[in-house]
Amino acid sequence: MISMPDNLPDDPAALKLLLSQLQSKVARLQEENSLLRQRLFGSKSEQTQDAATPQLALFNEAESVAELLTDDAAEETVAPSTPRRGKRKPLPAELPRVEVVHELPEHELTCGCGCRRQAIGEEVSEQLEIVPMQIRVIKHVRKVYACQGCESAPVTADKPAQLIEKSLASPSVLAMLLTTKYVDGLPLHRFEKVLARHGIDLPRQTLARWVIQCGEQLQPLLNLLRDQLLSSPVIHCDETRVQVLKEPGREPSSQSWMWVQTGGPPDRPVVLFDYTTSRAQDVPLRLLEDYRGYLMTDDYAGYNAVAAQPDIERLGCWAHARRKFVEAQKVQPRGKTGRADAALSLINRLYAIERELKDVSDEQCYLGRQQRSLPILEQLKAWLDKTQPQVTAQNALGKAVNYLASNWHKLERYIEAGYLPIDNNAAERAIRPFVIGRKNWLFSDTPKGATASAQLYSLVETAKVNGQEPYAWLRHVLERLPQARSVEDYEALLPWSCSPATAS
Repeated sequence: MISMPDNLPDDPAALKLLLSQLQSKVARLQEENSLLRQRLFGSKSEQTQDAATPQLALFNEAESVAELLTDDAAEETVAPSTPRRGKRKPLPAELPRVEVVHELPEHELTCGCGCRRQAIGEEVSEQLEIVPMQIRVIKHVRKVYACQGCESAPVTADKPAQLIEKSLASPSVLAMLLTTKYVDGLPLHRFEKVLARHGIDLPRQTLARWVIQCGEQLQPLLNLLRDQLLSSPVIHCDETRVQVLKEPGREPSSQSWMWVQTGGPPDRPVVLFDYTTSRAQDVPLRLLEDYRGYLMTDDYAGYNAVAAQPDIERLGCWAHARRKFVEAQKVQPRGKTGRADAALSLINRLYAIERELKDVSDEQCYLGRQQRSLPILEQLKAWLDKTQPQVTAQNALGKAVNYLASNWHKLERYIEAGYLPIDNNAAERAIRPFVIGRKNWLFSDTPKGATASAQLYSLVETAKVNGQEPYAWLRHVLERLPQARSVEDYEALLPWSCSPATAS
């Protein structure tokens, strides 16, 4: 509610100025209220959502699909000759198959004419079968040997080195534990209940200790991944909040941070997470120490110090710039076009060119950007220079225009080379699994747990972007890690060094 001043000015000019200020404040509050409602109840995508498929349908998924199938069946009843929409995908060829042969019973093998029917072919169909989780115990029996000819000490046979010595956990158990938590987002207390249904009593404290120990043992792989990341010509960075309850000297409600960096060559991409209690600029300075190349980030000032280092070139994110104009577009009068539409039209043309150049070489991409994107950037800059003096900084359009102006130099740099990205969506995609998982487990209990989460998210996300099935790759690594002694041994365990067939 806007309160009126106790003493209104007598001067008509001053009164008119006050009224104009109040009207501007009302308009700004109405705009903020509209944007808040959009964020709470509207589509989360930048693209317009079809009104026929509201978000509430997500909570009615099974019923919606059932209705769709019913509609399809009705259509087939009316017009059976009409081909069905879509095509069922075949089951993966690498899945094991159990063949069940169906034959005619003996009494049906005799034809009505008296002759015996002979098999002339077969019809094959497939069904997917899922075997519930099987739990068994591996019993290690170490034979003890003694010499009957002398009194020398007995000798006990060795057993393979284990990742966690004197532990109940085999590599398969650890791989399943890490996959359920860091790929499927299942909190430890739920996995504890899953095991309990099978009669296995493993408290979550034990599971948490195993997770932390796995992260520590896998650190050599993470060191190699960081070396690979820092050799990349482009690194994407982003950060998100994480709450840790038992941090020394801090309140349980204090906010900590999870940082993500992604880069590497196309055939060896790397995703790394790092946990810190701070969002200060010394964090990216430490994470990107000795890096030389292009750095893609959002507009957060915490990256300014690292971007000021020699031989680091900072890029701006066009997705962030576009989102601000999308917000400005949402608060325009319904049915009317405005300045936000003009900016979005030009930005969308830049993205359309990127989609067309997606599969060409870096050299062809560079030439295409110079020939096609550069004129649009010049047109957008001219629009920006004309529009910025005409808008106020307080409303959504003014914020979008000023963001574009203050970041222009970083935003236009992507056309300098064909391999440079137009936005920071790679980092946002990389951090999304952590954000989704956080909705399930909400917080970390200790700093060691948060550090382990950063280590293990790094490994499973890097495995995924390199085409590995996370459980198979983790089991492969955890079985062989205790025998690794040299750098070459550890390099052989990296996601791009073993094929999915090897990891299985």
